[in-house]
Amino acid sequence: MKLMDDKAQGSQLMFFMLFMLVLLIMTMTGIGVVLGYYFGLVLEPVIGFNGQFPVLTLFLSGIIVVTLSSLLTNFFTDWRKMSHSQEVERAFQKEMTEARKTGNTNKVNKLMKMQPEIMRRQTEASSGMMKPMLFLIIFIWPIFIWLRGFLGALDYYFITLPWANSVSLLTPDSEKILMQAWLWLYLIFSMLFGQLIRQGLKFISLSEWWKNFKANIKPS
Repeated sequence: MKLMDDKAQGSQLMFFMLFMLVLLIMTMTGIGVVLGYYFGLVLEPVIGFNGQFPVLTLFLSGIIVVTLSSLLTNFFTDWRKMSHSQEVERAFQKEMTEARKTGNTNKVNKLMKMQPEIMRRQTEASSGMMKPMLFLIIFIWPIFIWLRGFLGALDYYFITLPWANSVSLLTPDSEKILMQAWLWLYLIFSMLFGQLIRQGLKFISLSEWWKNFKANIKPS
């Protein structure tokens, strides 16, 4: 049991290390900038709008990234298995809480012996969410690089927010990138649309239609 648990955790760690390695290579070698240039050749004519609607460009960029990531995550994730694992975890925590409240040490000890197996199943169920990250970084990072360069090439552009009448979409100070309005708008668009599309795909993936479709396209 412990060997299987270590194997599942080792697999997640390997995917995470590969993800960080690919991100580091794309950042340090300039590959991300090169890919961003070629991505821009496709994206700018489609969603650039000649720089006239940068907020719309931000919104559509977020939709492209979130849709791609959601589709890949949904394909690699077994939502049925994950839902079952979450139900088991909730039931386990409920039993453990009751056993501790009543002082039933015998039951607590039995539940503690079951915990490694429950953790293994959780790790195994969620491992599919890490797999698409290696593919996504090849697309997400260049789009992000192109978007920053595209907005930086525009004239000063200000937007109106509930708490301010004129907020600069992008400032030339690269050290304050985390405080720039375009990045926050991009993240907000991505999170809001991401929740909608992920919940929709999750609903579809729990259907029998998706189960049969996935079985037919996956190699035996």
